[in-house]
Amino acid sequence: MGMFKVLVKITNPADPKRFFEEEFWVDTGALYSFVPENRLEEIGLAPLRTRDLILADGRRDRRLLGEALFTVHELEETLTCPVIFAPKDSLYLIGATALENFGVDVDTTTKRLKPITGIIAGYQLFSSGQFNRV
Repeated sequence: MGMFKVLVKITNPADPKRFFEEEFWVDTGALYSFVPENRLEEIGLAPLRTRDLILADGRRDRRLLGEALFTVHELEETLTCPVIFAPKDSLYLIGATALENFGVDVDTTTKRLKPITGIIAGYQLFSSGQFNRV
């Protein structure tokens, strides 16, 4: 896949005056977005829990996870997304969870994010009576 970057604004949802903007690598192979912990700490973002991860080089790690407001400038939209507190000097990555939250796919030809239509299959099962509740 062709790698490319998008401009993302990361905002502390508890204090929207605290934010930063950075170019993020689009990484569909990463479940979570990855931001150096010192940058998240600078805007006062508090971790909520931990997550066990397997890094690209195969190492296992346990990292803090928080939630931040992501504004993807290309999309002109802001949403809350999970974010991993990455080691200092790590790459900035926007992962699959954030991309799904924004309802976008990656166009490797144009190196842009493109909107997709969300599918809610469970609704049809409930509304048609095909799914019995237990």
